[in-house]
Amino acid sequence: MTLPASMNFVDHGTGGGPEVLKQSTCARPEPQAGEILVRVAFAGVNRPDCLQRSGRYPPPPGASPIVGLEVSGEVVALGAGVTQWALGDRVCALTNGGAYAQYTTVPQGQALPVPKGFSMLQAAALPENFFTVWTNVFQRGRLQAGETFLVHGGSSGIGLTAIQLAHAFGAKVFCTVGNSEKVAACLKAGADVAINYQTQDFVEEVLKLTDQQGVNALLDMVGGSYIQRNLKALAVDGRLLQIAFLQPSKVEVDWVSLMTKRLTFTGSTLRPRSAADKAQMARELQDKVWPMLASGQVAPVIHQVFDLADAAKAHALMESSQHIGKIMLRVAGEPSA
Repeated sequence: MTLPASMNFVDHGTGGGPEVLKQSTCARPEPQAGEILVRVAFAGVNRPDCLQRSGRYPPPPGASPIVGLEVSGEVVALGAGVTQWALGDRVCALTNGGAYAQYTTVPQGQALPVPKGFSMLQAAALPENFFTVWTNVFQRGRLQAGETFLVHGGSSGIGLTAIQLAHAFGAKVFCTVGNSEKVAACLKAGADVAINYQTQDFVEEVLKLTDQQGVNALLDMVGGSYIQRNLKALAVDGRLLQIAFLQPSKVEVDWVSLMTKRLTFTGSTLRPRSAADKAQMARELQDKVWPMLASGQVAPVIHQVFDLADAAKAHALMESSQHIGKIMLRVAGEPSA
């Protein structure tokens, strides 16, 4: 197979608002030892992409400077020592960057097979959300069947993934959202109760729903004023799982409940984790979650698909928070039959 020397990609220049995103050309990357080269079919759009574009989330050392953290596509070249994949394999992958492009390189352990029955579009909507939810809610948060779980931002890609997986593994799931349409979407995804934070106080509602005990685990990407309220909403031995800060990360908090309720407050970012860590997440997902995807028990919710050249519109939609589920970019699209 002869591959082109150059490719189209989305350039974010020196950073700024969504309008700085422009399609451009650059040299096609070459897979290094242990990496695969993927011809991209679709790429997912995520909040960290917006942060990188605006200059607030630079790529880690050695990562591609091109925006984008997840893709689906075909393996078209192999770096030295690759044993997990062959040319022509259909994969979805968590990238270290470089997803908004026609080709991207990925460490072999961060790729997963396209689930049975899935389109390339559906597959590209999986990696960032499923890796994030798996490591935070199940590895770090130790969520168990029969526990209660609260998800903030329930209608986001992360939120809907967390709702579906927590429900599938037997937890009772509550979430917060901002309007009635999002309430309906979360209930459809498997939430037991969806709380509209515009009209309801989530702390009061959660305590009412749990006989004043609070929830066992709470996934938050808001921070700011929510932190103190999250502590009130947690049960004894509860776990607060922080994955982002849409509000400020610097706030004044009374931490006495951390001791009196024996709480755990933890968090993580995914991108700086080692290749070995991400490969372990991938193995666990393939073993425990990929069968649920193949059976239809769990599925990504896709809000809208934009062409690669329209990445600016995709970022504007992401930052508006009007979407329900995933925002995607079409690069090559579905392979022809």
